[in-house]
Amino acid sequence: MIDILLSVLILTGAIFTFIGSLGLARLRDFYTRLHGPTKATTLGVGCLLIASAVYFSVREEGVSLHEVLVTLFLFITAPVSAHLLAKAALHLKVRSLVATPPDNDAPAE
Repeated sequence: MIDILLSVLILTGAIFTFIGSLGLARLRDFYTRLHGPTKATTLGVGCLLIASAVYFSVREEGVSLHEVLVTLFLFITAPVSAHLLAKAALHLKVRSLVATPPDNDAPAE
């Protein structure tokens, strides 16, 4: 039963990681490329880390908290870093395929 659960988690993690990497390589502008590593790849690596935690918790005595802590850290930092990258790109006026929203902080002319 554990083998089936681990296989499903590893296969799901590999598929999500592959889709995220493919999105990073194939999408056309910075903003759409940002979704690949921050959405799909985060879920893929999270599944792989959960599979590792389950495996080592079953194999050894006690719960394996290292992978759980890394997963938690990953799920917290990935959206924050994506937000900061997007804000920096907006500040630098990186070209996008769609129109950027108006700047509400700019003084009225």
